[in-house]
Amino acid sequence: MNKLALLCRSGFEKEVAGEISDKAADLGVFGFANLKENSGFVIFECYQKGDADRLAKELKLELLIFVRQIMVVSDLLQDLPEKDRITPIIDVYKQIEPKLSSDIVVETPDTNEAKELLTFCRKFTVPLRSQLKKQEWLKARETVKNSITLHILFIASGKCYVGYAYNSNQSPFFMGIQRLKFPADAPSRSTLKLEEAILTFIPENEEKKRLSDQMIGVDLGACPGGWTYQLVKRGLFVYAVDHGKMAASLHDTGRIEHCSEDGFKFQPPKRTKIDWLVCDMVEQPIRISKLIAKWLINGWCRETIFNLKLPMKKRYQEVKLCLAYLEEELTKHGFWFKIQAKHLYHDREEITVHIAVISKNVVGKNENRHS
Repeated sequence: MNKLALLCRSGFEKEVAGEISDKAADLGVFGFANLKENSGFVIFECYQKGDADRLAKELKLELLIFVRQIMVVSDLLQDLPEKDRITPIIDVYKQIEPKLSSDIVVETPDTNEAKELLTFCRKFTVPLRSQLKKQEWLKARETVKNSITLHILFIASGKCYVGYAYNSNQSPFFMGIQRLKFPADAPSRSTLKLEEAILTFIPENEEKKRLSDQMIGVDLGACPGGWTYQLVKRGLFVYAVDHGKMAASLHDTGRIEHCSEDGFKFQPPKRTKIDWLVCDMVEQPIRISKLIAKWLINGWCRETIFNLKLPMKKRYQEVKLCLAYLEEELTKHGFWFKIQAKHLYHDREEITVHIAVISKNVVGKNENRHS
């Protein structure tokens, strides 16, 4: 096994290929990406033996923007016999003897064609798990160092990749997707983007401390209030900035002030400390990046989540340009900060970025850099 399978949103395979090639090269690992457009996954084959396993350990999933799940896989198994699909899979695992495995996941890429296999995957998991246990596998605890989850990725009927992912560096969600329920009282479905972003970027044990009823937020381009809803739900008072109307239900909370202004011209009220800035405006990504940089550099907020709407061509290049600009500007002005970016499940032609200012006047100390 010297390949990686990387799951992503259908249509973003080229971005994954570019990103994995860059990140692997940064670690001194080289290979080539095999992809099929709109397949929902990319196979990255390493040149040197053992490099796929090394990448699965060292290339942190949380720092990959377009990748939902990362796993080491075998060559594609094809034409699995209907009467015995399990034996060929067991034979592949016997080559690596996965003694430190804790569980088995049978999944597909996130495409309409592949998802038709999900009923089969659920049923197939039961007998497969039973046979893996007979091999004395699946006995390790998830928390044991270097423990793994076994992954079977079916891409078509009778065709699958057999592999594993390290428990310390894999998505905890099936198919790498965090599915959320739309709140019935939310003004728009865009609310799910900010909810997923908060759950992704803010550790659960820190959320109540970092988003509380003692804080003030600003939502640029707020109408009709999907993102404002998430902040108000967590107790924040929000300046909702937009020329459009906000949902009446948000006014009824008494936790918002509607500012009918241009999001690019709005400035926070004097002597008002803004804790959070959120922004989901439809605009050129570099222009949004410059706006966010201005807010952070001027000290108008300390933490922000925002979306960058991506062009159809050169999306990965545009992301690198914007993140490099933000890092350069913040570093130049003496900030110590943490920046994260992710193509979330509820995103479409966009990525979501989170920046937290940790302190100022500590030049050169940055975490999780994406440039």
